Amino acid sequence: MSTFIVTLSALLAASPEEELRTQVPAARSILDAWHADEPSPGDRKFIIAYFTPADCDPAPQYRERLSRVLFDVQKFYLDEMRRNGFGDRTLRFETENDGLIRIHLVKGAKPKAHYKTESGREIRTECYPVLREAGVSPNTETLAIFCNLSDWDENAKTISQHSPYYAGGTHKSGTAWQCDSPILDSALIDRKEPIVQDGQYGRISLGKYNTTFVGGVAHEFGHALQLPHDAERQDQRALFGTSLMGSGNHTYGSERRGEAARSFLTLATALRVASHPMFSGSVKGFDSRAKAEAKNVEVVSRDRGFDIAATITADPPIYGAVAYMNPVGNSDYDSATATAVPDDQGRIHLECQSFRAGRPGAFKVVLLHCNGAISTPDELSFPYDVDGEGVVDLWAAKSKATLSALEKAIKSKKPDDAHAALERLRKEGASARLLEAAEVVVSTLKPAERVEPAAAEGPMLRLTDASSRQAKTGWGAPSVNRLPDESPLFTLGGRLYARGLYAHAPSVYEYAIDGKWDKLTAIAGLADGHSGTVVFVVTGDGKELFRSRTTRGETPVRIDVSVKGVRTLTLTVEDAGDGNGADWGVWLDPVLQREAVLRP
Repeated sequence: MSTFIVTLSALLAASPEEELRTQVPAARSILDAWHADEPSPGDRKFIIAYFTPADCDPAPQYRERLSRVLFDVQKFYLDEMRRNGFGDRTLRFETENDGLIRIHLVKGAKPKAHYKTESGREIRTECYPVLREAGVSPNTETLAIFCNLSDWDENAKTISQHSPYYAGGTHKSGTAWQCDSPILDSALIDRKEPIVQDGQYGRISLGKYNTTFVGGVAHEFGHALQLPHDAERQDQRALFGTSLMGSGNHTYGSERRGEAARSFLTLATALRVASHPMFSGSVKGFDSRAKAEAKNVEVVSRDRGFDIAATITADPPIYGAVAYMNPVGNSDYDSATATAVPDDQGRIHLECQSFRAGRPGAFKVVLLHCNGAISTPDELSFPYDVDGEGVVDLWAAKSKATLSALEKAIKSKKPDDAHAALERLRKEGASARLLEAAEVVVSTLKPAERVEPAAAEGPMLRLTDASSRQAKTGWGAPSVNRLPDESPLFTLGGRLYARGLYAHAPSVYEYAIDGKWDKLTAIAGLADGHSGTVVFVVTGDGKELFRSRTTRGETPVRIDVSVKGVRTLTLTVEDAGDGNGADWGVWLDPVLQREAVLRP
């Protein structure tokens, strides 16, 4: 069992230059040696499709414009991988005899008015026949689909878009949905004029428009390559600019207009993508499932943050590790990073200091396997709190060993072991919040008595205590007050919640409330440790009462909606149109309230 030791020390954290100087050669040594032993060269490329609706021709010069865009993004990745010390690793594309990038043209089945931002899956499916006819297996490749779903008025200089604009993937496959327009062209990034009116970003120069949307191509391509969001640390910002996988899509190429801001790849991003088969040129272990175990875990409080160390046993071997410190709010765009390379004993040591005062969050370590796969051991993930002075409270780390015993007992359905672990938490002086969550999850080991919402009395009713008329989830079985995960406890944005509904998209929880309640309150989001995209919807008698924006990362969605007169209340989680991978939606502390106790 891993042991967490919390003490104090006073060591200086490595500078960005020192990290590059020491970590990158060590990581490359491990990577190069593994791929050189029984090599398996590969030629993985980004497959590019162009989707235009049934009633539209492609935007003018789409092949020429998009080739310039893609070559520009390719050069950005190449330059940044070289700066980080990883050599000539970059994006790869198929090209035609004329030197332009091969783009598979797809005519949609429906008119332009039919397609919306949420139409990603539908558009992808409509691309399948053309791709397969060209010998492309869409489910085993990394795709980019440029959608001709913008409205440009040349005379008024106005533009708006209603295209899917998101991405996701693994080292084996992925999809990035992009928006094309007649003015999307990397050759225009340097233009300070004319000024265009964009439906999302307002009045901006033509160059700024292309900074945003060419930068968006670079950013979303990163997601298709398995890259999460990450923000530059303060010391990195001073040297390099804005992280591409943070807000760097808004500064991409700005230096071409004489602006100081520029975009860059963090060491965390470069380290991760270095092993992607498209970048490494190797498919060794392509289909191997990554396994990793963390032992002898130590957490040491230092300054305002902490160091974490562990011994890793892995197959395929790991060449690096990235820690993410994700504060609540702003999705995961604010996730700062720390990196490490294992020594010859498999020991990693991460220095974690980039925490935001007053903002709790979720901490996790992602292990990087030589074949491009990743893994996230539960022993290296935990929520944290940060006080107003910026000092981290490691409440979860301190109780990790006991929590692990509790979680194991819950998973194996052993009430005696669970109660013993609960008692140890009490003796360890665990916080009231942690104890409440532990007590609630232990109570799930015995059958619960549910209350009919329409018959319940009093001013409030927790939906976690209520009987549902229907409960369905997109993965696993519906679950109340526990997650079907390695850790059954609900955490969102680093904050622990005692009660909730597991709602992996697509999911439905339906309740017969018969007009007896006035208001629903809840907090919704993606459970910590899961990186999908979801939309939360509340309906009453079939009428939509609330719809969230697409939710990523650990951003809480706060719900406070009137349900007066509603007879059937339905809580739905949708997959945001990009598939339901990692879409671990949760409804936390969902409560029905009435303004006054209703009398019969």
